[in-house]
Amino acid sequence: MRYAGLIGCLLVFVGGCHKDPSAAVDATSAAARIGTVVITEQDVQNSLPLLDAQDRQFAQTAIGRQNLVQILTREKLILEDARATGLDQQTQYKQLLDQKRAELDAIYEQFAAESLIRFWYEQKENALEPSEKEIKDYFAQYPYEMTIKQIIVDNAQTADQILRTLKGAPGRWNEMSRQYSIAPESLKTLTFMPGEYLDSLEVVAANSPSGKVQGFFKTPQGFHIIMKTNENRLTFEKAAPRIKQILQNQRLDELLDTLKTQYEVIIYDKNE
Repeated sequence: MRYAGLIGCLLVFVGGCHKDPSAAVDATSAAARIGTVVITEQDVQNSLPLLDAQDRQFAQTAIGRQNLVQILTREKLILEDARATGLDQQTQYKQLLDQKRAELDAIYEQFAAESLIRFWYEQKENALEPSEKEIKDYFAQYPYEMTIKQIIVDNAQTADQILRTLKGAPGRWNEMSRQYSIAPESLKTLTFMPGEYLDSLEVVAANSPSGKVQGFFKTPQGFHIIMKTNENRLTFEKAAPRIKQILQNQRLDELLDTLKTQYEVIIYDKNE
């Protein structure tokens, strides 16, 4: 039969069929009956969205509908016998359901948290929005972007060793980066406006000539050795959206710092 492959995806609707030993079967609303269990026309309609476009079109023909009802009936028949013979009481089956329930509970909790966070941001949207004047004032002070390359390592001793080597031989940068850097590719070369990366590194880069090795600097990411490779002046049109995001992030950080104090946040550093 053409629709045999659709059996698994129709199970969810078969489970919703009606079981009422005392109720008479209404021929106008019933598509099939298995003992006291009725598969209604609505059950058939509810199964259609699970089909792809071609199968759904075929299922709405007389022959296709009959095939679909046969599948629903066969699946319900198997379910009824499985329950009647106690398969639903087996430990392995219950463990499988418990595992899936835990997975679904975790998905639900994650969805609930993400939705609540989104609603929180929407509520704070106006408070985080900078004015046009604030954006222009920021551009007047920082109308440029910088490009740096950096090596990040996880301890000061290695950082000092690399810095000493590069001070004497800047051309060995790529060699040192390949051998020692723990930075992901996305952080090995960065282009940013002031306010888009780490404050301490931005200040050094802004006051450093291109091509000069600087370091090392400790941040939450590790120990950095940096070299500015380019500085580029921006137009206001290109800079404005980025400045807006910078100012929004700054206001968000200020708000979160206030909340950290209010809720007594403590982060335990296991690396020290």
